Amino acid sequence: MRYRRNYQPGGTYFFTVNLQDRKESLLVEHIDLLRGAVRWVKMHKPFYIDAWVVLPDHMHAVLTLPEGDSDYSGRWREIKKRFSKGLPKNEHVSLARINKNERGIWQRRFWEHTIVDERDYWHHVNYVHFNPLKHGLVERVVDWPYSSFHKVGLHSSHLHDTPESEGRFLRNSSGLGYLEISVLISVTKGFNRAQRHYSIFSFFHLLLILSYQSD
Repeated sequence: MRYRRNYQPGGTYFFTVNLQDRKESLLVEHIDLLRGAVRWVKMHKPFYIDAWVVLPDHMHAVLTLPEGDSDYSGRWREIKKRFSKGLPKNEHVSLARINKNERGIWQRRFWEHTIVDERDYWHHVNYVHFNPLKHGLVERVVDWPYSSFHKVGLHSSHLHDTPESEGRFLRNSSGLGYLEISVLISVTKGFNRAQRHYSIFSFFHLLLILSYQSD
């Protein structure tokens, strides 16, 4: 059975995009090239970055498209193409890719999941920001430089509806326990997204201060 992607105009999606060679570190070694590719596509085909993390061999993102627009495939195709064009041509390329005028940088396909509700949204935003910790690249989420956590995290998005397993991640990375997260969720559960961002900014800032003091 052939997989059929879900295209929902104006939808919010979670993506995983991988390098062809998972032993490579091209994405962080050429992070400025990748940022330039994303910036160009975002300017010509706008989208909103809810969360994004770049690891050495793959990246995760939660993106929202404009109303009436569902062309996320075209955006990823252009990002991949622009990144690849800026790299020296020294990778192994299969005959099949040569015949299709492709380079051996990216896996052809990518994983896509359509966000269905707010709980699903926060679950995937959490997953994005905790991914460097999951892979053992850092001991604290805040220490990974190639993450939207540094822009989004201070506004609390990674704390909402945090499951217990991710509560343990936060405790390991900052020295704080799951109790603080549970209290935070219960206090803000009745707020809309904008109100949540504003209401827990100071609290989360305090958590970050405490995490640095615990070192």
